[in-house]
Amino acid sequence: MPVRWSRSLPSAPTSVTVIKDAAGRYFASFVVQTAEDETLPSVDSEIGIDLGLTHFAVMSDGTKVTAPKFLRRAARKLKRLQQALARKQKGSNRRKKAVVQVARAHARVADTRRDWQHKLSTAIIRENQAVYVEDLAVAGLGRTRLAKSVHDAGWAGFTAMLEYKATRYGRAFGRVDRFFPSTRMCSDCGRINDKMTLNARAWNCPCGAAHDRDVNAAINIKAAGQADFNDRGAHIRPGLVPAARSE
Repeated sequence: MPVRWSRSLPSAPTSVTVIKDAAGRYFASFVVQTAEDETLPSVDSEIGIDLGLTHFAVMSDGTKVTAPKFLRRAARKLKRLQQALARKQKGSNRRKKAVVQVARAHARVADTRRDWQHKLSTAIIRENQAVYVEDLAVAGLGRTRLAKSVHDAGWAGFTAMLEYKATRYGRAFGRVDRFFPSTRMCSDCGRINDKMTLNARAWNCPCGAAHDRDVNAAINIKAAGQADFNDRGAHIRPGLVPAARSE
């Protein structure tokens, strides 16, 4: 079987596991001995990230990353393949081929999303000494009317990438409590305002400050993440501690 090497192995492998997925693709997983993780040079910047659906990520410095919506973009092709699969007779060879075609289309969406998230998360980790995100209840949001958009965004996978890359490259990473009112709190005076509807993208605080909803939330997330208990009562949950290599 021909092998496509994206890079050479760091050392001679001690074992290899070959896996075939639903799309008919083969993957080889090698066990190798690697050197210690490389620590990146220290930088001065720290950042808070507010994750959303319209904008995938809004940074505390005002940067907004538009949500690519990979699944939505591939919806028409997926629908056509699903319809073709439904017309095939159960147990036939043509149905088996149609199942593989549907699996390949879904795998292409997942691979594209994963590649995009890897590039974004690596750039964020390289440019910031500390990264703070909100601890979102993805499982709960997945049971609402926004379920398709939530799963298409892939927040859990993205935050997991940020966490392990921060550990690998010597950066700080923290999750802010999901009940912290980052959206309703004024980042200037600390006042917590009334609840807002989802279509309210900007609001004004009685103190006179005008806020972009998402940028204000990202600023508050950054402030909450910079201390265990800050002056606004926010609590940051410590990240997972990686196991030793011998474990």
